[in-house]
Amino acid sequence: MLLFLYLITYIDKVNIGNAKIEGLLPDLHMNGYQYNIALSIFSIPYILAEVPSNISYSIFLARHTILGIIMTCTGTIKNFCEMVAVRFLLGLFEAGLFPGAILLISRWYLPCGTQTRLALLYTSAATGGAFSGLLAFGIAKMDGIGGYEGWRWIFIIEGLLTVIMGVVCCLLLPDSPALSKWLDEDEKRFLTLRQVTRATVADVDESKNHNNLLTFWTVVSDWKVNLLILANWSQAVPNYALKFSLPTIIKGMGYKSANAQLLTIPPYACGAISSYVLSVFEDRYNWRLPFLVGPQVAVVIGYAVLFVKTPDIKHNIASCYFAVCLACSGLYPILSAVNAWNIYNTAGPAKRAISIGYLICMGNVGRIVGSYIFIEREAPRYPTGYGTSLAFGAAGIVAAFALEFFLKKSNKRNAQLGEDEIRARYTDVQLYKMGDRSPLYVYKL
Repeated sequence: MLLFLYLITYIDKVNIGNAKIEGLLPDLHMNGYQYNIALSIFSIPYILAEVPSNISYSIFLARHTILGIIMTCTGTIKNFCEMVAVRFLLGLFEAGLFPGAILLISRWYLPCGTQTRLALLYTSAATGGAFSGLLAFGIAKMDGIGGYEGWRWIFIIEGLLTVIMGVVCCLLLPDSPALSKWLDEDEKRFLTLRQVTRATVADVDESKNHNNLLTFWTVVSDWKVNLLILANWSQAVPNYALKFSLPTIIKGMGYKSANAQLLTIPPYACGAISSYVLSVFEDRYNWRLPFLVGPQVAVVIGYAVLFVKTPDIKHNIASCYFAVCLACSGLYPILSAVNAWNIYNTAGPAKRAISIGYLICMGNVGRIVGSYIFIEREAPRYPTGYGTSLAFGAAGIVAAFALEFFLKKSNKRNAQLGEDEIRARYTDVQLYKMGDRSPLYVYKL
């Protein structure tokens, strides 16, 4: 259910890029810079609303209803997407979907199985990118029907699909194993008790007494989260830029709009496959670093090739198209790896909910940067776009290695103290309140 929800909203998110090459800009009398503003307008409310939305998920029980409302509002608004002001509302309503979905996954599955589920969720984003090109190719053929241009029909049809999924979500998506209709009583008890037995006393105490402001500050000041934010930017900046520019980039290779729409499918398919395959190995070996750095290296190589080859793109179509596929193969595994590492090393339901929202929120700050790096007048070279993406990919590699180093260092330092010495220094209540900052807490690599 979550996979289909995120698939539909991702299609809603990227189809403005498909609409662009079908005549959106001239019909609305917009230039390239105004298009960049329209993209960034979406990100501002998206960023501001993500943490509050996850706080609401941690307080209210009817999470599936909230997700359903988000979907319905998103689909309704999408029918009026030509208005920049409505892009703002679209970002506001869609903000809670992805962090809410991650939080829901963390309440169904143990951390050792979270990565694969997150990868499946994020794989739907890559699949959504592929379907977006295919749908846009077909829907654009409706040009002139009802007096509407083809690009308007893209928004109308895909917006209606989102409304339908919002209603389905309210009816079918369960908040917890105990509320599911397809599990028998023994299975429900097993899944519920499995979550209870892995919870610490701090989890239980925290769930009874929410102090969201204090918890938010512990998240903001957490060095682990801040390093993960930098690692997240290695995909957030280039990915947000690429998904709105990919049809234009491929069209710049000399293809017509219809063929450019179809040629956006293979790069997204590469991203979907790599995201899932790497997640399976990551959960099996239970080690995050190589499965985060590996995709980041692919991103760096892909954008380095594009930076060098695009000045003569029409004579380097094969190498540039391969580089786009390689970049997508690296971009999509990163977000699920970052979020799984965050869930692994965050104790307490309230802090976990806020840290998930905050990590995605700050990752989306990178979206604002990504909205402006592909400058229309620089086509087809886009040195700012490819160079900035390359730099953020390299910075993410440094952040990933730094996180691994400091986690190992913290575990080693805590191990040297000994449990008796720690308990002599702190009371049980103090240790519980420290959560993942407790010297007894062992960080997962």
